[in-house]
Amino acid sequence: MDRVRISIDLSEPARQQLKVKLEWTPRVLHQSWLMPVWTPGSYTVRDHAQHLHSLQFQQTGRGINVKRVAPSRWEADLECLDPVCLTYTLEARQLTVRTNHLDPDFASLCLSAVVMLIDGERWNPHHLKLSLPTGWLGHIPLAHLDDGFEAKDFDHLVDAPVHAGPFHSRPFTVRGHQHELLTIGEPPMGWPPTFQADIEAVCEAACTLMGSPPPSGNCYQLVIQLLDQGYGGLEHDHSSVLQFSWEALTKKDGYRQLLQLIGHEYFHQWNVRRLRPGAYVPYRYDKAEISDGLWFAEGITSYFDLAFPLLASKSDRQTFLEDLGKDISHVLLSPGCKIQSLADSSREAWLRLYKQTPANSVSQISYYRLGTVISFCLDVQLRQAGSSLSAVVRDLWQRLGRHGKGYQPKDLIQTVAYHNKALAEVLPTWLETRMEPPIHDNLKVLGLMAVPVHSQHADVGMLLVQQKDRLLIQKMSPDGPAEHAGLVPGDELLGAHDWRLRGLEHWQALLQGPEQIPILYARRGRLGSTILKKRDPIVDHWEITWDPGASSSQKELRDRWFSIV
Repeated sequence: MDRVRISIDLSEPARQQLKVKLEWTPRVLHQSWLMPVWTPGSYTVRDHAQHLHSLQFQQTGRGINVKRVAPSRWEADLECLDPVCLTYTLEARQLTVRTNHLDPDFASLCLSAVVMLIDGERWNPHHLKLSLPTGWLGHIPLAHLDDGFEAKDFDHLVDAPVHAGPFHSRPFTVRGHQHELLTIGEPPMGWPPTFQADIEAVCEAACTLMGSPPPSGNCYQLVIQLLDQGYGGLEHDHSSVLQFSWEALTKKDGYRQLLQLIGHEYFHQWNVRRLRPGAYVPYRYDKAEISDGLWFAEGITSYFDLAFPLLASKSDRQTFLEDLGKDISHVLLSPGCKIQSLADSSREAWLRLYKQTPANSVSQISYYRLGTVISFCLDVQLRQAGSSLSAVVRDLWQRLGRHGKGYQPKDLIQTVAYHNKALAEVLPTWLETRMEPPIHDNLKVLGLMAVPVHSQHADVGMLLVQQKDRLLIQKMSPDGPAEHAGLVPGDELLGAHDWRLRGLEHWQALLQGPEQIPILYARRGRLGSTILKKRDPIVDHWEITWDPGASSSQKELRDRWFSIV
């Protein structure tokens, strides 16, 4: 069987470089190949080719001239169809779930940022071999052969993250299917004794919600990279890679947040990896592909991840309301909700969500956060009609996802219509209109209320961040006091009321003074002064509370809603 053979040399980890070799037998004389410009699941162009150098192309030991025809594409002409060899070096110095990192402790590779896609070979088998330092083991969710790992095609290969180092994985079971847990790093206080059982419970909760065993079968690998700082995850068909801060585990909500992140990425086995927007079936590795369905992929998943600890009996109803309240607060307090629709947030993900700027913080809304809140509203409306959001997702899974078929917006609308026709008629408005979703109305349906909680400090219309001994403006509120005072993001606050500012605590103390605050600041190294006029405290966040006047029917519906499935 024809296949592409890939070798990755990790034997000199201190150099933080990958030596990559691809070998194949050409079928045509004109050869072309590309480096993927993005990593599926992370919707922004990352130009992985920027980390590549020393590319060489040979046939039977003879160098072949290569032409770079685009930033991430190359081509060459051959005189015969003898086997060829492509080699290059990649810098591996970015420890994220979507890039590559290598050091003397371990390797974490995202193969869509490593392996070239050879034109004409995408759907042929790919064989991977690793060269590792002494004492290291390779962990890859692929079929293991004596001399490496086997993938059925290119997509299968680059969807398999690579981890290598002097560590061992631990088995766990979900619905009778064997999984593997790989933890890189240990918290100083150790993992909770129930950690593995809690993971199993959260994964089981996802299966319960979907009414099916894990689609990954017996091949699933959960990787947790425990760092001093960091948060995030990336889903794959047969694995997920998470980054989490050990310090966060010491905080009140930290462990539950880790379980939610695990549940989020595990649930992506169904929603996003197999049930995904039609624009991503199949993936285009050479360019951005716009979709307005990311709100469904991530927003619905984020809504359910809040509930997985509750469904797994690792949390309670009050805590679930607190977590939901954080997302509701974000939406109610975000000016971006009136500037960007949920569908636009999905369509503009490639340009804005992963490229945060002071302007973006007030001119956009995350399809994760707004998607969560819209999902809540959908769930309540569906439950009023005797159904649920989980039932809608299960229907889409049975009809499209398990067959690997992508969905279009009309598929979502039609499925919602089957469960609640009236809701399907208003859903397009919810998605396309720049408006606050009907949060309060849907809370009322459940006998719940959103109660505003005001800040303890006066409103100055800016968020400050401390960088060592510097106090910088990170972002501004539109039409707020700081904007009126002529301040802008990036300004350094030096003094207030003729006193030197030495940190956030100093600043909060000085806010207790008169209404007008003389400010000394620095902008691009030049000093300036202004007068900042405080305003009364604004709403800091919203809390979801129980309505003491809730009727018996509201309570009954609320109980059904808390059941999640």
